[in-house]
Amino acid sequence: MEVGGRTLSAEFNDLADQANGSVIVRYGNTAVMATAVMGKEPKEGDFFPLTVDYEERFYATGRILGSRFMRREGRPSTEAILSGRIVDRTIRPLFNQLMRHEVQVVLTTLSIDQDDPDIAAVIAASLALGTSDIPWNGPVSAVRIGKNSDWLVNPNFTDRDLVGNTLDLIACGKDGMINMIEVGSKELGEDVVSAALAKASEVIETIQDWQKKIIKDIGQEKKEVELPKATAGTKELFDKEIAPKLLKYVFSGPGKKKLEEISDEWMKLFKDKLPDGNAGMALETFESSVNDLIHDQAIDSDKRPDGRTMDEIRPLFAKAGGISPILHGSGTFYRGGTHIMSVLTLGSPGDAQVIEGVTVEENKRFMHHYNFPPFSTGETGRMGGTNRRMIGHGALAEKALYPVIPEKDKFPYTIRIVSEAMASNGSTSMGSVCGSTLALMDGGVPIKAPVAGIASGLMMRKGGKQGKDLEYKVLTDIQGPEDHHGDMDFKVAGTRTGITAVQMDVKVGGIPLKILGEAFEKAKKARFQILDVIEKEIAVPRAKISPSAPEIIVMKIKPDQIGLVIGSGGKTINEIRDVTHVEDITIEDDGSIFITGKNETAQKAKEIIFNMTREYMPGEKFDGEVTRLMDFGAFVKIGPNAEGLVHVSEIAPFRVERVETYVKEGDKVPVVVKEVDDKGRINLSIKQANPDFFHKKEEVPKPRPEFKRRF
Repeated sequence: MEVGGRTLSAEFNDLADQANGSVIVRYGNTAVMATAVMGKEPKEGDFFPLTVDYEERFYATGRILGSRFMRREGRPSTEAILSGRIVDRTIRPLFNQLMRHEVQVVLTTLSIDQDDPDIAAVIAASLALGTSDIPWNGPVSAVRIGKNSDWLVNPNFTDRDLVGNTLDLIACGKDGMINMIEVGSKELGEDVVSAALAKASEVIETIQDWQKKIIKDIGQEKKEVELPKATAGTKELFDKEIAPKLLKYVFSGPGKKKLEEISDEWMKLFKDKLPDGNAGMALETFESSVNDLIHDQAIDSDKRPDGRTMDEIRPLFAKAGGISPILHGSGTFYRGGTHIMSVLTLGSPGDAQVIEGVTVEENKRFMHHYNFPPFSTGETGRMGGTNRRMIGHGALAEKALYPVIPEKDKFPYTIRIVSEAMASNGSTSMGSVCGSTLALMDGGVPIKAPVAGIASGLMMRKGGKQGKDLEYKVLTDIQGPEDHHGDMDFKVAGTRTGITAVQMDVKVGGIPLKILGEAFEKAKKARFQILDVIEKEIAVPRAKISPSAPEIIVMKIKPDQIGLVIGSGGKTINEIRDVTHVEDITIEDDGSIFITGKNETAQKAKEIIFNMTREYMPGEKFDGEVTRLMDFGAFVKIGPNAEGLVHVSEIAPFRVERVETYVKEGDKVPVVVKEVDDKGRINLSIKQANPDFFHKKEEVPKPRPEFKRRF
C-alpha cells in the first residue's frame, strides 16, 4: 500500500521458519525484519514475560561502523533502546496479562535509508504476531506526523530537519483509538497536537485495514493457552476476610504503606488457610479487587486514594541552588511524594557527545540523564549502570527541555543535566523536567522559557444498560496506586506558550481521541500551576553563570588560517594550551574558535591566537623587534607570525645613509603600519610612529664597490 508517498510492503517467506511468526516490512528503502516466538511451557512468576529486542545492524547503513578497535555490534545504543520501547509499549497492552508463556519479539534492521525504521518496526511486530499462532489482540499500526504549513505523513530524516517543521509525533493505535504516543514539539498548542493525533488516527486505520486483510488471508489459528487459575476458595476467603477492609486501607491517604500492609495481611492469610494454593493468582485476586475499587470510586464518587479532587495537584516545592557552590547549577523539586534533585554541569564545545550510530550522527551538546536508585521506592537493589526505564525517562525529559535550550552561537557551552529520583510516588520523569528547569535557570543558562511537566491518569470502564457505554474520569497528577491500577499514564511537558513533549502508555486496548483532548486541557491547567511555583522561586535565569563554571570565549578566523593555529600535528595549538593552561580549544571548519578556561586563561589564549591570525591595518601602532637588516631597510617583528619592512626612508625624518647606524638586530622600536600591499606584505614606518625616536648622527658613507674595465 501507499503511505505518505512511499510504498509500504510486507514480505512473508521461509527465511526464519522456526519462529512462530516472521515478516520483512519495507518502507521506501528501509527494511525491518520481525520475528515472534512463544515458549512451549509456561514460566513461573507473577507477570506476563514479554521481551522486545530491537537489534541494530551496521550493515543496514551500507557502511562499516563501530570504533577503530571494534567493528561489530555491541550493546544496544540509546536510539535502539528507545525504538524497542516504542514497540514494547504498543504491543504489550494487547496481550492477556495472565499469560505465563514467554513471548519474545525481535526487530532486526536489515536496511536503513531516509525513512526511520521505528514505524516499520511497529507494523512488522504487529504482522509477525498477527499472522502467528500466538494469542494476541492485534493488529496495531503506527504513523509519524510532522507539521509545517501542512501535515507531513511519515516525514523522513531530511523532512524532519527542515526549517519550519515544528512537530515530531509518533502515534500507534487501532479501532479509532490511540494506545501509544511519543511527541516532541516546538511549543505547540494543545489544539494543534490534538489535530495531529486525529490525522494520525486516519492514517492508522488505513494501515489497519491492510493488516487485517493480510492476517485474514495467511494468519495461523491461535493456540489455546491455558491461563493460571486461582485455587478453589481463594475468592471466598478474600471476600470474607479482606474485601470489607479494602476501602479503608486503599483510601488511607498518600503513599503506599497502608496498601502494602493489607496486601501482606492477605498473602499471609492465604498461605495459612490455603498453604498449597496458587500464591500468584492470590496476589492477582488482590490486585484485581484493588483495581476495581479504585476505578469504581473515581468514576462513581469522584474519590481518589489520597482524598484529592480529580484535578488537584499534590503539594509543590521548588528550590533553585543551595546544594553546593562547586556545582554549576542545581534544582530541587517536590510534587507530593515524588522528590527530584537535578544538577547542571557546563562544559566546552569539545565536551559534546559524539554519536555515530545507525540512525543518528551528531555532536550532542545538550544531554539529560536520569537515575532511579532503589532507595527512591524504599527498597534495596542493584546499583550501577542504567536500564531501559532510566534511559527512556531521561530521553523524555531531554526532549521536553530541548526546544528552550539556547542556540550554540548564543550560548556555546555543552550542557549536561543529571536528575536523581530521590523519592518516587508518581511520574519522576515529569518531576525531572521541573527540577532540570530550576537547575538551568540557577546556572544562568539563558533558556527561552521555563518548562514544567505533569502526568495525568484515567479510570475507564464499560457501563450503561447494555454494558457498552464508556464511563471514565481523567485524573490530574497521578500517584502510586493510580499509576499502577489506572488505564493511562499521560505525560505532558511544556511552557506557557505550548507543548514541548508528550508520552502516553496505556494498559488497555486504546484511548478515544475525545478523552485525550480532555486530558490535554487538564494537563495545561496543571502545568501552569507548577510554572507559577517555579517562577516564584526563580523568575528568570541568573544574569551570570556560576563562578565554578568555565568561561568560553568565542572568536573567528579565516578558514585558511586554521592550519596555522593548529600547526603541524597539532604542535602549535598544544603549545597554546600548555602556555595558557586553558581547558579546551575547539576549532570548527568555518573558522569559529571556542576557548574554554578559568581565571583569565581563555583571554590569554585568545590574545595569542588573535595575534597569530590578525590582519594588520594601516595606522595601527606597535612596539616591534628588529629581526634583520638590509641595505634598503630593516625587518621588524610585530606579531608572532608577522613582520614588516621599515624602508630606509621610513627610519627617520631625515636622510639615512646606512641602516646599521640607527638600528641593529634585537632593538625595540616603535612602528606604525603604513600599508599592506595586495600580496599581504606589510610596510612599516618608524618616523611616522615617533619622529623624534632617532637623532641625526654623523654617518660614514658606505664605500662604493670598485668596477674594473675589461679590455
